[in-house]
Amino acid sequence: MIDPADKFLAGLRKIMAERGLKEATLSEAAGMNSSYLRDLKRGKAASPKLSTALRIADHLGMSVDQIIGAADRSVAPGPTIAIAGTVGAGAQVPLVDVYEKGDGPHVLAPQGLGVHGIVAVEVEGDSMEPTYSSGDILFYSRETHDGVPSEALGHTCVCEDENGMVWVKQVKLGSEPGLFHLISLNPQSDNIHDVSLKWASRVRLHWPRDLAVKL
Repeated sequence: MIDPADKFLAGLRKIMAERGLKEATLSEAAGMNSSYLRDLKRGKAASPKLSTALRIADHLGMSVDQIIGAADRSVAPGPTIAIAGTVGAGAQVPLVDVYEKGDGPHVLAPQGLGVHGIVAVEVEGDSMEPTYSSGDILFYSRETHDGVPSEALGHTCVCEDENGMVWVKQVKLGSEPGLFHLISLNPQSDNIHDVSLKWASRVRLHWPRDLAVKL
């Protein structure tokens, strides 16, 4: 019978390879000495206690069982992108620096899109039907940290209003400078008029849920 600790380590190796994570960075993020994972892989450190495994899993946005299960699957054939959160017609999403930390679930990066500065969000619910369905993945990048670039106007964007609400809407100029109309993708949903936006970024790619490879 294979030792669960060995399966945990094997699964952890695959996840780190998929996400491009460094041993020292993950060790420190999980509250351990920077050399812990390196020494563990070389057989110079004791197998992780449950509390240590839980800290590692928590940092990766996974359960210990999920990490163990990763030992039995193939390494993803390419780079991955962190999923920042979920979006509906309007939902609070923790977008700030999430993709830089690499926490949480990942999706295999589409060919040709690259991974630097790219954020992925998952659609939740049916509020954006028929354009986007629940489980679909949207990819975008922030051209500017603040403001609404001209190239975003007239297009579907992920955007944040002054109250901190994150939306997926078509962005159009409002009735006054600095204000914008947010047009719903679902004809049955309400539009929002003359709102101030902190930022807006055009959706660069949409993947239906049956094409997105989540890890």
